[in-house]
Amino acid sequence: MCHDHDSRPPAPPTVGAVAERGTLTLTAADGTRFSAAYAAPATAPRAGVVLLPDIRGLHPYYVALAERFAEAGLAAVAIDWFGRTAGIAENGTREEDFDWGTHIPQTTPAGVDADTTAGIEYLRSRTDPALPVVTVGFCFGGSHAWRQSAGALDLAGSAGFYGRPSLVGDAADGARKPVVMIIAGADSATPVAEQRQLAARMRAAGAEVDEVVYEGAPHSFFDRSFDEWTEACQDAWRHVLALTDRVSGS
Repeated sequence: MCHDHDSRPPAPPTVGAVAERGTLTLTAADGTRFSAAYAAPATAPRAGVVLLPDIRGLHPYYVALAERFAEAGLAAVAIDWFGRTAGIAENGTREEDFDWGTHIPQTTPAGVDADTTAGIEYLRSRTDPALPVVTVGFCFGGSHAWRQSAGALDLAGSAGFYGRPSLVGDAADGARKPVVMIIAGADSATPVAEQRQLAARMRAAGAEVDEVVYEGAPHSFFDRSFDEWTEACQDAWRHVLALTDRVSGS
């Protein structure tokens, strides 16, 4: 299952000061208002990250993860999926009893991309108009991050944790932007073989794909409560941060 309400992300390998954190409301180009969380480092960010949550939307894990990226020297904004169908999240985040099962089938790639674009624009408005931005997604969000390698969004790359190749679909054949695929070796939601086949398909399309499998790791292993996967979490951080270093020229 995806990260639950009580999950919290592991710390990045190097932790710096966070200058700003908080929830806010963003507006997509189609007028949709949706909840988001923003965090910024104390130093000038080398890149930006739009966080694409799992099927539960913007719950506390992703607010905390935005802060973790800020600790790593990156400006980050985490977005909520459900502004079009459920309105603004009460208190800024989705509660544990939120009926995501009703709303997730109503999401569309176009809506996801419109909200991602609003996140990109917000990051650049707060930092640098030329800031390179990547998406980092989890499960449902990881699938869309992989799909965005083929899209027209102004992104420098994307990283996805334990996504579903079926949600990427034929977009895999248009993949061009750098992709990181974090694969849980014991993922009960999506077979590893399917994810590796997707990686090969995207690579054949022209994308540079950094594909890593953590043998024995469960779906949603990127969680500080899983002590046995601490090293895997740190290694996953390194792969994602290598992508942000690459796109920023660091």
